[in-house]
Amino acid sequence: MSKSTAPRPIAPEVFRTWLPPRRPEASKGDFGSVGILGGAPGMAGAGLLAARAALLLGAGRVYCALLDTRVAVDFQHPEIMIAKPETVLDLPTPACLVVGPGLGRASAARQWLEAALAGEQPLILDADALNLLALDPQLAQTLRARAAPTLLTPHPGEAGRLLGLDSAAIQADRPGRLRQLVETYHADVVLKGSGSLIQAYGGMPWRNASGNPGMAAPGMGDVLTGMIAALVAQGLELEQAARFGVWLHGAAGDDLVADQVGPLGLTASAVAERARRLLNAWVNPGKACRNAP
Repeated sequence: MSKSTAPRPIAPEVFRTWLPPRRPEASKGDFGSVGILGGAPGMAGAGLLAARAALLLGAGRVYCALLDTRVAVDFQHPEIMIAKPETVLDLPTPACLVVGPGLGRASAARQWLEAALAGEQPLILDADALNLLALDPQLAQTLRARAAPTLLTPHPGEAGRLLGLDSAAIQADRPGRLRQLVETYHADVVLKGSGSLIQAYGGMPWRNASGNPGMAAPGMGDVLTGMIAALVAQGLELEQAARFGVWLHGAAGDDLVADQVGPLGLTASAVAERARRLLNAWVNPGKACRNAP
């Protein structure tokens, strides 16, 4: 494991070649599958937000396994397939699995997280998946032994729980705590917050400069995880998808604020919609993009 130096700034111009324009003969199977596992009773919206973001960012198929079984369809985006948890644990490749948005901490949530950790898909762990890891040394050891790539996306409070610290200690040395998370859990990490930090296991750290205070709003993390998962499903490595997704997420928020859609009242749903617009402007030649480098 290399010792990190100061995080480098993310240079978004490198993203231009990462998702080429789609071929005329393309099919949805060419763009991978995303599975979202979460959404316990009272928190189904978190799972749906992540699934919608994955759909809007171009995943070929999106499956949303909600632990709240009362939800049978997403009426806003019926393209999303509401599935059983066992379905998203066995998606055809290429695929990316997200566990955590609205997952809760019940025994069933722990069981599904344990099953996901045993799988071979690229895995993104967010929200309550991180809280369960922090509470359960056995789950943490399973993560460390996992062969497939894994990305953790904690905010400072979740990062503190993962390291047995308070959030003030995380904020006092964000680069150092990022490195500690990577080394402790043998995983790639996005440490969210102002100037989000990204580091792959065995890699170097990166700092993001896009985004604004209006993004301190409900559901933003759920949307970010769905966006990153969609990029993984379309062929990017986890670390690439994390860098691209974090920057694009912030750039979409900045673009909305420039249109006076925020910072007050800026919503996660609006960020997902605007991120789709910005991404399409990049991958389709001739389209203007206010935030393109």
